[in-house]
Amino acid sequence: MGMLAIIISLLLLMFFAYRGISVLLLAPLMASLAVLLSGDVAFLLPVYTDTFMKALGNYVIQFFPLFLLGALFGQLMADSGAAQSISNGIVNRLGTHHVVLTVVIACAVLTYGGVSLFVVAFAIYPISRELFRQANVPKRLIPASIALGSFTFTMTALPGTPSIQNAIPIPYFGTNSFAAPGLGVIAGLIMLGLGILYLQSRVKKAAACGEGYGTHTEREATDTTDTTDTTDTTDTTDTTDTTTADTATNSAPTMPLAIALIPLVMVIGLNALFTYGIFPVMDLSFISDNFENVTPSRQTGLWAVLIALLSASAWLIITRWRYWQDLKATVNQGCLGSLLPIFNTASEVGYGAVIATLAGFAIIRDAVLNVSPGNPLISEAMAMSVLAGITGSSSGGLSIALQTLGSEYLAMAEQAGISPELMHRVATLAAGGMDTLPHSGAVITLLAICGLTHRQSYGNLAMVTILLPIAALVSVITLGTLFGSF
Repeated sequence: MGMLAIIISLLLLMFFAYRGISVLLLAPLMASLAVLLSGDVAFLLPVYTDTFMKALGNYVIQFFPLFLLGALFGQLMADSGAAQSISNGIVNRLGTHHVVLTVVIACAVLTYGGVSLFVVAFAIYPISRELFRQANVPKRLIPASIALGSFTFTMTALPGTPSIQNAIPIPYFGTNSFAAPGLGVIAGLIMLGLGILYLQSRVKKAAACGEGYGTHTEREATDTTDTTDTTDTTDTTDTTDTTTADTATNSAPTMPLAIALIPLVMVIGLNALFTYGIFPVMDLSFISDNFENVTPSRQTGLWAVLIALLSASAWLIITRWRYWQDLKATVNQGCLGSLLPIFNTASEVGYGAVIATLAGFAIIRDAVLNVSPGNPLISEAMAMSVLAGITGSSSGGLSIALQTLGSEYLAMAEQAGISPELMHRVATLAAGGMDTLPHSGAVITLLAICGLTHRQSYGNLAMVTILLPIAALVSVITLGTLFGSF
């Protein structure tokens, strides 16, 4: 009965999330339903106040600064004109002969530099629309092109990416955002290379069949307030559309390309500097002496990302001081834009914490942990993939899995002689595969921005955001098993 209770609550969570019901309400309701169906009626209120809310609060305490600074930096990049300048610069250099590659590279540069994927989607879509129309390439391929550059290798694979997915494993494995850099680069190249080849084959097939851009009533979503997620592919279902309106980024002031690239370089460069140059040579024992619950070695990776995002945001504010149209509004919108994503994800973590207390979960946990007793990488990959698919959220699935099984996986890795860095990279890659199932908020929002439907575009989007990331994950597990972390 405990197993059935969990399955029913999970299925209902997926169903209602797909229907657009906020996970802020769904998560506690479905957790309560699982408790009720398990027969633990007397524990319903204590489970909510002590288990659900404690897990939610702990997640907010740990990751809110990253969500806040990530959303703020993305808004500053958009309203300063930097994001638009970078995308325009890439378009001018690559032109309309390689429209898919142009869109993918533009999205990748921005998201790897720390700009929220939804800010990127809003900034790139109008450009993509004109490029695809001029090249007479089907519009239905735009969502897959944007998703390949934003939802895949820059989110989970490339070393140093400031995405929340790449930060979540840090405190559990004592790693940093550059964990297993060689394997990350290989995974990234697999996703990028195969993704470009696949989409180009779709372009050629469409041309051979005489299919062009198509006739469309151009629509795009304009309200970015509820969809500013810090490089997460989930946790938003706002699909409100308006007719032929431009996004906020289209009215932003212009900025030279070289200057626009500086904050992106700062995010990656400062992150690497503090991760490998400054923190390792510092004696941080005084922190443990004064804060007994803080282990610096498990926190410096996260601190490095925060310093990089804060510094780049400050640079944008100061150097563009004379050009801001309304700096207060930009800062406020960026800060407020962080609230919905983090509380959505934290609610899912609270849901996972409640499920983990149920008797039926012990059966699921043992089954997952014993999938491949000699290789915890396979077990970890399955756990992350399944939970990301169920929640429609890479960060949510990753958080739930590590919250409930993180210590077990670390112990299994130590026994098997597997590097924590390799566990980190496999976890992020696995979470970034099944997270874009049809009920994913990111998928729904991206299609709304482009004014397209699941029927028109989801098949190609699923190919580049599910199947290719899984292929990259399998490759990394194979290489990691044979050669270890590098």
